[in-house]
Amino acid sequence: MQFELKDLRLFLLVAQLGSLSRAAEQLHLSLAATSARVKALEERVGMPLLIREARGVRLSPPGEAFLFHARAILQQARQLQAELQEYGAGLRGHLRVFANTTAVTDFMPDILAAYLTAHPHISVDLEERPNARIAEDIREGRADLGIVAGEVDTHGLQSLHFSTDRLVLITPPTPAWRAIQEIPFAQVLHENFVGMHRTSTLQTFLDGMGQQLGHTLKLRIQLASFDAMCRMVAAGVGIAVVPESGAMRYAQGAHVHQVQLMDSWAVRPRYMLVRTLQGLPAHAQALMAAVQAHHAARA
Repeated sequence: MQFELKDLRLFLLVAQLGSLSRAAEQLHLSLAATSARVKALEERVGMPLLIREARGVRLSPPGEAFLFHARAILQQARQLQAELQEYGAGLRGHLRVFANTTAVTDFMPDILAAYLTAHPHISVDLEERPNARIAEDIREGRADLGIVAGEVDTHGLQSLHFSTDRLVLITPPTPAWRAIQEIPFAQVLHENFVGMHRTSTLQTFLDGMGQQLGHTLKLRIQLASFDAMCRMVAAGVGIAVVPESGAMRYAQGAHVHQVQLMDSWAVRPRYMLVRTLQGLPAHAQALMAAVQAHHAARA
């Protein structure tokens, strides 16, 4: 059985008023049209929904059941309309965010915790992707917002710079390492390394830099967080390359030494990428503003 919402609303009004003529009057319909629409409902159901009497109508037993379900359907329709209006206004929605290793493991969890608390009707998918692929994913509509670091082809996209980080070397706090304040990456390739997990964008990038210099990094262990990497380095397992923001955040209690990398690629400007800012939903703009505010507070 298929029913139009306007017919369900008509039946609900007839049941409330107990009169076809009064319902017709409120809806500015003729009595004949009102009676015909109710009759059509009864024909679809295959049984009488109203008992006609001299002074009006009352519900038949099937009519009582029909009224119960009609009310539920109309309530769901109102809820659907309200939710769709919230989506249209940007008050409800879903965001797909693709980001590099540093964003996913370092600063986005804190930002999203506050953002999702402030926006209870918004859900977010946060996934780690290589920097170059993030731009492609945004261009092809697989994600709504991208967060990248370093040089990335942003052709056809709008980008917003929100901070600049740099990659640094962290080492055990031995006298030999403490004597070094800056060093080229090429001069440490013979060392044992503590790395990120194999699929991380940062580890993929560092492996590529080592191969360009004719070396394969000697990875003793690969981990899923900068905190764990700092603790391994402090224990003397090896050295590691991490974002400076991560080193400052996690290394305080790990007793490691920080060395500046002299390579130009160590400087990492960070950008947010979208297809276009024009028409971007309000909840997406709110997340971008939260990312900017988070880093402005730490500048």
